[in-house]
Amino acid sequence: MPDPTKGYSNMKQREALQDLFIGVAGLIGAGKTTLAKTLGRHLDLPVYFEPVEDNEYLADFYRDTARYSFATQIYLLNRRFQQHQEIIWRGGGAVQDRTIYEDAVFARTLVDQKLMEERDYRTYLQLFRHMSNFMCRPHLIIYLDLKPETSLERVQQRSRDVESGLSLEYLQALHRSYEDFIRDISRKVPVIRVSWEEYRDPEAMAEMIEREYLHGNFLREVHWRPTS
Repeated sequence: MPDPTKGYSNMKQREALQDLFIGVAGLIGAGKTTLAKTLGRHLDLPVYFEPVEDNEYLADFYRDTARYSFATQIYLLNRRFQQHQEIIWRGGGAVQDRTIYEDAVFARTLVDQKLMEERDYRTYLQLFRHMSNFMCRPHLIIYLDLKPETSLERVQQRSRDVESGLSLEYLQALHRSYEDFIRDISRKVPVIRVSWEEYRDPEAMAEMIEREYLHGNFLREVHWRPTS
């Protein structure tokens, strides 16, 4: 005889997913936007995209990174904080293409690469910490893990003019900073880490992420097992 409580349990789980705040993290060119869109459709959640097309600092940042690094980081911090607050105050869940917490990854990398002054970085961190008093953490972060070399290949394939100056050295440094970030953030926020060296079927990925979230809340690496 069918268990009537099982259907009720599944319904309650589905309702809980409607309130999920999911962040999609990863290197430049990883494929975050594609997955974020699919997750939004799969879970019927609004999607908040990384500010790229209307970023008035981005072209200058890639042209003269050292000069515009601080202004660009402050601009992105402001825009992502605006998104973050909108997600929280509107209620319900959402999918965010790169979270506000990742901004610090980029800022730290710029300092390590001698492309941002330490005093600018200290000012940035102070502002971020003040903002964090008004932020709620995501329920889940999905980390699309790929090599810096793969990241560079994908950036070159999509041929955005402003990204033409990206170097492998910068992406390698960014990848190291991401590893530190994921290790630290996983102590506070559940993280699902997925190898993204090869693109996965977005719909199957959305189903896998839903399943993984409902069965645990810690950092783990997902081993891809295609169903067909």
